[in-house]
Amino acid sequence: MNHKEVRMVICTFPSMEKARQIGTVLVQMQLVACVNLIPGIQSIYCWEGKVESQEEVIAFFKTSAARYQQLEEKVIEMHPYEVPELVVVDLAAGFPAYLQWVLSSTQSTEEK
Repeated sequence: MNHKEVRMVICTFPSMEKARQIGTVLVQMQLVACVNLIPGIQSIYCWEGKVESQEEVIAFFKTSAARYQQLEEKVIEMHPYEVPELVVVDLAAGFPAYLQWVLSSTQSTEEK
C-alpha cells in the first residue's frame, strides 16, 4: 500500500447545510471515504476586484488518486460557488491501516 495513492482535498462552503449535503453525496457515491467539516472559519479574499470577508465551513475530503477527477467533477456540479476551492494535498505519510481503508472505501463497484 502506497501513501501516494491517497489524497486529502480541501474545499470551502458557504454553510454547514451545503457542506453536509455535498459531503454526504460524495460518501454515498464512494468518491470519498470520509469528510471532516469544520464550521466557523473566516475567509478573506479578493473577488471581482473587491475584498470580501465571509464565514465559511471548511471540508477535508479523503479520497484516492484514482477517484479525484470524478470527485472534482461532482463538486463543481453541485457547489454553489462559481469557482469552488478544490486544493489537493499529497500525503507524505500516514497510518497504513487508515490509508488502506480510504482506498478500499473509494473503490468503485467495478474495482471490487
